[in-house]
Amino acid sequence: MVSSEEVVRKDLKMIHGHPMIHTFVFNWERIEQFQCRPDDIVITTYPKSGTTWLSEIVDMVLNDGDAEKCKRDVITAKAPMLEMADHGIRISGVEQLKKNPSPRLVKTHLPIDLLPKSFWKNNSKMIYMARNAKDVAVSYYHFHLMDRLLPLPGTWEEFLEKFMAGNVAYGSWFNHVKSWWKKTEEHPILFLHYEDMKENPKQEIKKIATFLEKKLSNDIVDKIIHHTSFETMKNNPMVNFTHMPSTVMDHSKSTFMRKGIAGDWKNYFTVAQNEKFDDLYEKQMSGSSLQFRTEL
Repeated sequence: MVSSEEVVRKDLKMIHGHPMIHTFVFNWERIEQFQCRPDDIVITTYPKSGTTWLSEIVDMVLNDGDAEKCKRDVITAKAPMLEMADHGIRISGVEQLKKNPSPRLVKTHLPIDLLPKSFWKNNSKMIYMARNAKDVAVSYYHFHLMDRLLPLPGTWEEFLEKFMAGNVAYGSWFNHVKSWWKKTEEHPILFLHYEDMKENPKQEIKKIATFLEKKLSNDIVDKIIHHTSFETMKNNPMVNFTHMPSTVMDHSKSTFMRKGIAGDWKNYFTVAQNEKFDDLYEKQMSGSSLQFRTEL
């Protein structure tokens, strides 16, 4: 067991060419050797792209919209983060997953080449949700303020430079979304967009149900929409991360669920920052068919 002081606000460490949260890198073999089960469902995103929202939606779909069943445990136990390390503050993702009954939800932010090989061998179903880069950058900045496992972000301007250069945990947003998008050509991955989910949750939830071979009535889909709305989830202690100790997540700095909208970046980006970001975006995304909306 380690004390919280030994893991908070540490610099990132490189693992196979990717910057990673310091404490997660310890005993990386546990990730590489992880054995998935054939019916595991992988929920994968770049950080701050609606991961918790998607996890709760998938849990509701699997449980036929039964909100009481979905309150059986906190989201970090229902959909454990694979790479979460056992740092004396909470159980490791691998250990929690070993305890969970099938079909397991496996949450991860890992880039494609860090995901355990067993997932590819077993042809596991995966759901990837992508969010526009500008809103991700703003949300990730605020998350750094409150999540003490991450390094301090510095000013917004300083953090944005790091984000654009890929010098943040999990690396470049551009590489992450492009590689997962490319992988859909050869693996059963349902690729969703955060903005589509905000605009038309019914349509997107039906896509998830079809992908998971679940038949849900319109009434059940409506229940899922209500239960997983931003306001409902923000006030739900099972999913809003208030169960985490303040030594790890300091909700006085920023709430885990802050705004949950598309277009908040306009409140942060200066004209010069926006122009610089757009130039980088055009270079990084040229040649990719992947399209994003930055507002609704």
